[in-house]
Amino acid sequence: LLETQRLEQRTKYDLEMLREMGYCPGIENYSRPLSQRPPGSRPWCLLDYYPDDFLMIIDESHMTVPQVRGMYHGDRSRKETLVKYGFRLPSALDNRPLGFEEFEEHIHQAIYTSATPAPYELEHSEQVVQQIIRPTGLVDPEVIVKPTEGQIDDLLGQITRRVERGERALVTTLTKRMAEDLADYLMEMGIKVHYLHSEIQTIERVEILRDLRLGVYDVVVGVNLLREGLDLPEVSLVAILDADKEGFLRSGRSLIQTVGRAARHVNGQAIMYADTITNSMQHAISETNRRRAFQTKYNQEHGIVPASIVKEIRDLTDRVRMVAEEKPEYRVGEMPRHETMRLIKELEKQMKAAAAELEFEKAAILRDQIVELRRNLEDEDVPEWERIWRLEQRRAR
Repeated sequence: LLETQRLEQRTKYDLEMLREMGYCPGIENYSRPLSQRPPGSRPWCLLDYYPDDFLMIIDESHMTVPQVRGMYHGDRSRKETLVKYGFRLPSALDNRPLGFEEFEEHIHQAIYTSATPAPYELEHSEQVVQQIIRPTGLVDPEVIVKPTEGQIDDLLGQITRRVERGERALVTTLTKRMAEDLADYLMEMGIKVHYLHSEIQTIERVEILRDLRLGVYDVVVGVNLLREGLDLPEVSLVAILDADKEGFLRSGRSLIQTVGRAARHVNGQAIMYADTITNSMQHAISETNRRRAFQTKYNQEHGIVPASIVKEIRDLTDRVRMVAEEKPEYRVGEMPRHETMRLIKELEKQMKAAAAELEFEKAAILRDQIVELRRNLEDEDVPEWERIWRLEQRRAR
């Protein structure tokens, strides 16, 4: 009875909103009746607007394809709970991602790119093209296996040698706790280090990796974040702790991806700390050595001298920095009160205009300026030296 009452109330409210406003919160859950589709039918999507002969390129396919496969089931599980307890009509189930079979029906020709292709891509590909040779002549890292006994002391020595040469290192562990504890120990030993795992916010992760390239840190210790998509030319060492612990983080493909983080440096080296060589380790080592031998032979035949990548250090927050560089500085201490009030009103207009143009970074900077100006007005009754001191403290923060 409760579920029925809740569903009736919600649906009537949404109908009233649609009638009066033309929209309602969660309108996408009514996509099936609004588009007059039959029950169980798939929704329209971007792929329907492409011609039949379009080419799809799927990057990092070993990760992307399973994610496409899992989207439907994850969405279905969540929606079934909402329907069961009377939060949504059953038609909400048809507002969903494409099933994997439906996705495949749209793909008539595709290019899958991956350093570690999964069985699906290999089975569905008419031709496999290996891109092993790099324009810089760089070869895959040398892989070394060392025993776990005394691994921390050995790791410390390896890191110290890299730091002396101005190079960087990545260390992967199996758990967040291990990453934090190891980072604390290395810090006590005088190493500039930071840990990296899923509890750290995305923007902060980017800043940590950028600081690694800049030399603020010499080492980053992580769990599963040091794999696909990381381009760190300064890294010459990748250390993998507990490499013989079979599992998702130590599968053959994961190990190859992790080892590849040192492939941008001419002195690239990967060290696996393990007491036994598992099938996954053997696969990763054999594949890396195969590529390395092919690359070395090619370089010798063509007289190529490997050279490390030289890449500009950029930041995802470049847009924010650009706006910040353009902002004018106001010497509030030299302005009369009425001039400060006039300036605040002008900045408020600029802030609203920036927000209307969807320039939210600029609007946020203007907002901070307005807040600072208002604080300065409140501080007018305090002595000059104290007001200046407070202002300097805020700037330092």
